[in-house]
Amino acid sequence: MNTRLALFAGLIGLSLTGCGGHEVVRPTVDVSIGQQLIDLKRAREAGALSDREYERQRERLIDSVE
Repeated sequence: MNTRLALFAGLIGLSLTGCGGHEVVRPTVDVSIGQQLIDLKRAREAGALSDREYERQRERLIDSVE
C-alpha cells in the first residue's frame, strides 16, 4: 500500500512540474525593409491599401531605419 501511495505521489509530482512557467516562445521573423516596401507596394496595387495608407506605412518603415 505504501509503495502504491509513494508511486502515486511521485506521478502527481511529475505531472505538476509540466504545469510550471507560462513562457511563450514566439519565433522572430526577420523581413528586410526592402521586402516590406515591396509587400506594401503590392498591397496597394492589389487595392488592399489606399494611396494615403500606403504612403503612411511607407514613411513609417523608412523612419524606423533612420
